[in-house]
Amino acid sequence: MDLWQLHIFCRVVERKSFSKAAEIVHLSQPTVSSHIQDLEAHFGCRLIDRLSRQVVPTQAGRLLYSHARRLLALRDETETAMAQHQGRLTGNLVIGGSTIPGGYLLPGVVGLFKKRYPQMTVSLIIADTAAVVAGILEGTLEFGVVGAESRDRNILQEKLTDDQMRLIVPAGHPWAAKKKIPLASLLAEPYIARERGSGTLKSIQDSLARLGHGAGELNVVAEMGSTEAIRQAVKSHVGVSILSSLAVAEDLRSGALKALAVEGLDLTRSFFLAHHRQRSLSPLGLAFIELLKAHLKTP
Repeated sequence: MDLWQLHIFCRVVERKSFSKAAEIVHLSQPTVSSHIQDLEAHFGCRLIDRLSRQVVPTQAGRLLYSHARRLLALRDETETAMAQHQGRLTGNLVIGGSTIPGGYLLPGVVGLFKKRYPQMTVSLIIADTAAVVAGILEGTLEFGVVGAESRDRNILQEKLTDDQMRLIVPAGHPWAAKKKIPLASLLAEPYIARERGSGTLKSIQDSLARLGHGAGELNVVAEMGSTEAIRQAVKSHVGVSILSSLAVAEDLRSGALKALAVEGLDLTRSFFLAHHRQRSLSPLGLAFIELLKAHLKTP
């Protein structure tokens, strides 16, 4: 077993395909298969189940994947530290973003960072808030930007900026011409919710709780795992939903969707920079965060 084999194994698991992994690591598919077979021989167990259309890790494979990601993250940290010692800013930065900051805020900053440091590689992992926090705790993510506060004592968070969420309805909806509606109307309307672990869902739960209501009072007709899925479902008149204005900006400009306030319901939430309390940020991470904060201050 070596780090290169673990790198290949992780790419196979992430892409769920030997051929796609082979393209990423610039090897032939038989060579990738050979490396996986070597790992299976080394550990004495099957790591990958080869199904009809994709490959998936076995229970042992999932365990190895978790440890392999941490080893590869430590490798990158080591290379970065040595480069910094020699006065060079180079290496690979792996960061996380929950759905909204990951999809609508961080990509632009990654682009600016690459222009400033072209020799750098930045990997942006987009997941819900809970998964980003888990990645930071595991050491596979150096830091993340998330839409909810964590209660884990090992996570240190700093408020970066505010995000204005709105009640989103399709054009032609009876509320489309309104600026706000009563909370009682929202609770009775078919509603599309985000999945558990989402920062958006937690913010809505907290807002409702301050008014003495629970998320269980919403008339949830569907639960979806991404903001994009909810955006399309709202446009298809499946129901209404509360979303970040960032996520629906284009549809609001075109008139395909309309944004409303809900009387008494504070839909302002914050984005937080999160990192491990007991781990020092790398020079790369500090440089990225400096650029991110400067970008957020730009009018």
